[in-house]
Amino acid sequence: MKLFHYYIVLIFPTLLFLISCQTPGTDKQGKNCPDINEIHKRGKLIACIHNNATDYFILKGKPMGFQLELLNNLSEYLNIPIEINVDNDLHSNFTKIVNGQCDIIAVGLTITGDRKDTITFTTPIYTTRQVLVQRIPKGLNKKQLKDTLINSQLGLGNKTVVVEKSSSFIKQLHDLSEEIGKNIHVVINDTATSEELISMVSKGIIRYTVSDENVARVNKNYYNNIDISVPVSFPQNLAWGIRCGADSLLDTINTWIKNFTQTRKYGLLYTKYFRNKRSINNNFEGFISSVSEGEISPYDDIMKDYAKELHWDWRLLASLIFQESRFNPQAKSWAGAFGLMQLMPATANRFSVDSLSSPAQQIQGGVRYLRWVDKQLKKDVPDSAQRIYFILASYNAGLGHVRDAIRLTKKYNHNPHIWKDNVAYFLFKESKPKYYLDKVVKNGYLRGRETKNFVSQTIERYKHYKNLIHD
Repeated sequence: MKLFHYYIVLIFPTLLFLISCQTPGTDKQGKNCPDINEIHKRGKLIACIHNNATDYFILKGKPMGFQLELLNNLSEYLNIPIEINVDNDLHSNFTKIVNGQCDIIAVGLTITGDRKDTITFTTPIYTTRQVLVQRIPKGLNKKQLKDTLINSQLGLGNKTVVVEKSSSFIKQLHDLSEEIGKNIHVVINDTATSEELISMVSKGIIRYTVSDENVARVNKNYYNNIDISVPVSFPQNLAWGIRCGADSLLDTINTWIKNFTQTRKYGLLYTKYFRNKRSINNNFEGFISSVSEGEISPYDDIMKDYAKELHWDWRLLASLIFQESRFNPQAKSWAGAFGLMQLMPATANRFSVDSLSSPAQQIQGGVRYLRWVDKQLKKDVPDSAQRIYFILASYNAGLGHVRDAIRLTKKYNHNPHIWKDNVAYFLFKESKPKYYLDKVVKNGYLRGRETKNFVSQTIERYKHYKNLIHD
């Protein structure tokens, strides 16, 4: 990995070209910043987020992360969907904010004067401090460790510390260098994230890095040979960043932050990701297998093979299987469905699957059933992209109920070829007597809310898989 060397006297050079905050509501070129009403009209809030073991990752097929869950709660508060833009490069995050390519940098950003020239900070979301991360050598006793490890900030004099590009750690080390009266050599790694640098310390590739303490604690649960006991800063507020001039958006988000961070729900969320050792270990298990190695489940290769028969993205098939069984080939439902794809016994028998079938056979049988449903729906829904929604709904509720919803959609003069706000709406209504007793309905009552949620959750998870797992 190529390292770019800079001395500490070069403070934040990568941000100097970015625009300064101008008059409220406009950027440097005089363009209007999007207010909350415009974002509502647009129909989505775009957030830059980092893919790592705390912010956003996949655990056993499920999208998780502290920042992701914060965004989900904000989405509920605003009643606006969140579009995730995965980008681990802070410099790129700032550029996207300035250029209007995203509305929020949903990352724990240290509030600094330099950054205020580029972005506006929200109300702080939490507080942490910066710590030195160093490797603990093997085979040393306590006295030897004390003599070997850096035990105070003074010990950083004349040492080389590798840090993430565009991070606040650069300025902090510069200030510390001035305070201790000794030069600290800073190496800016142009590609690695803070967590990747911690991994490099653990492996002995580099000697020192700096990290936010809450992130370092999470990593220490995975890399037990690192020391994070030496602080290099006082406690600092961390916040999100938004575009300068977007005042109504800022005010709205700040109101939510002030209220939400006082709730028990927020406390449990913070504990889940930063204090609960068991959940931290689980997070890393999922992060390492799902993100670093590009895996969703132990059955990825099988899903990739059989998804080709459907002409589906394999990650969509993975999302469906997670929705059905959480990738558990022994899963059984109260209704008798079994296996990875939760086929009912009659359907399973038709497609040559039983309780003794291997995971590969279970997936093969489920895919054959999906192909059959696809063929049945081609006349009803000619567009293949739209047909995906109908197939997923049929897989959950049965083809008969979906065709009932199509007939109701036609009767009430809506578009029977479109899922959202059309067929999905009438499928949802199949739990109401007015609709399930209608003469065009052949299959009676359906708890349509469950099927509608099944489809939306499967599609939403698929989007996360596309964000984090390369095809």
